[in-house]
Parts: sequence; C-alpha cells; structure tokens
Amino acid sequence: MSPIRCSFPIYTRITIAQIPLITLAIAFLQLLLGMTASASDFPQGFPEKEIRKMLATIQAYGMTDTTVLNAMQRVPRHAFVPEKYRKYSYQDSPLGIGYGQTISQPYIVAEMTWLLNLTPDSKVLEIGTGSGYQAAVLSEISSQVYSIEIVEPLLEQARKNLTAAGYTNIKVRLGDGYHGWPEAAPFSAIIVTCAAGHIPPPLLDQLARGGRMVIPVGKRFGTQYLILVTKQMDGTISSKNILPVRFVPLVRK
Repeated sequence: MSPIRCSFPIYTRITIAQIPLITLAIAFLQLLLGMTASASDFPQGFPEKEIRKMLATIQAYGMTDTTVLNAMQRVPRHAFVPEKYRKYSYQDSPLGIGYGQTISQPYIVAEMTWLLNLTPDSKVLEIGTGSGYQAAVLSEISSQVYSIEIVEPLLEQARKNLTAAGYTNIKVRLGDGYHGWPEAAPFSAIIVTCAAGHIPPPLLDQLARGGRMVIPVGKRFGTQYLILVTKQMDGTISSKNILPVRFVPLVRK
C-alpha cells in the first residue's frame, strides 16, 4: 500500500439558513479589517483584497483570537500552493498539492491552531507536513516547530517552500508520525492532520504535562471527531470531542 498522508475535513458549522447572515458578516469584517490593517501587514505577491476576504471568512465562523488571525494573515498561503492553483490560494477551501494530498482550508487550519493554545515558548510537533503551510502558521506563534511527513517528495517540496518563505525555526523529517519524534520530546503541543483509529500512545508519552494535542480520531468511512487531548500537570489525560470531521487515515510504514 502506498502511504497516504492526510486530507481535509469536510465539516462545516454553517447551515443554509445562515448564509445571508454570514455574507453580511463577511462584508462588515472586510470593512473592519480594511480600517485596522495596513498594506505592510500582508504577504507580498498576491492581491490584498483576497487575503482580507479569507480573514473575514475565518472570523465569520466565529474565530476571534487575534494571535491566530495575525498568524493566518502573515503566512503567504500562495507560497505553499502549486502554480496551477495559485489564483485560489486564499479561498476557504482545500487545494491539491500532489500525491493525492491537499493543503487544508484556512478555517480548519485556524481552528486547530487555536485549540493548541500556543505561546511564543511553545514547542510544537506536527504530524503531516504536506506543503508546509500549517507548520508556517504554527511558527508564526511558536519558537520551536517540528514536523514529520511520510511522503518523501512532499517533504522535499515543503522544505523548499518553507526556505523560500523565510521560515527558519521549523525542523522537518521523513518518518512514521505514529511514533512521533521521541528525541525532541516532550512537546507542549501536538497537532495531527490525519485520522487515527485511536490516539497513538507514543504521542501521549511525548506530550508534556500541561500540554495539548489536537487529533482527528475515527474510522475512514465512519464517524470521526476532532479531539482535544489535555495532559494534566499530574499526568492524567482528559479528552473532549470538538467537532465532526472527515480525514483520510494515518497510514503506517
């Protein structure tokens, strides 16, 4: 079986009845963003209005955390998208990156990042590097980011993308994410972007006390939930279902 890294969730909180309200909210937030952010705050090389629209859409879902929103604003998503899809870079949708994989929609990236409750001192492990976009967002908030990818060509492309975009605080390597990165543990935050049938024990072991993990758990064709796992200071584990999602499975070597 060829290794599959991960895909994207198809869950959305918006109902059809809410669409007119969401449209109005986006228009208002675009106006607000236009008054509070200068041109120098945005990535170069792409129309600023498209980036503003992406941010407004994320906020319309209910995201208000300024640390996460600022990180999403600063990362040049178009630098992590293949040329043929570049004009769609700031749409709130997944985009293909090759090898049957995708770059996740911006809202989901923001939501999962927010759940980690990151600080500048956080040490973060990502399972599933993909094109490098999620790692870049994490590194805008935290000083130490580690990321594991199982598909070698994707790993090499991610390295190129991250270097070209100027990210120097991210360490990436090829490997089976189920086992984590024990040499660099413990981690104050772990983010998994592929659905596992259960929470991998090695990742629990590598999560620091007081740390958080965000991971989709469930069967490939069954119900999956994005789960927030917290390791208490006494070492006990608690978990909470956040929202239903659909990811392709975490595949072992």
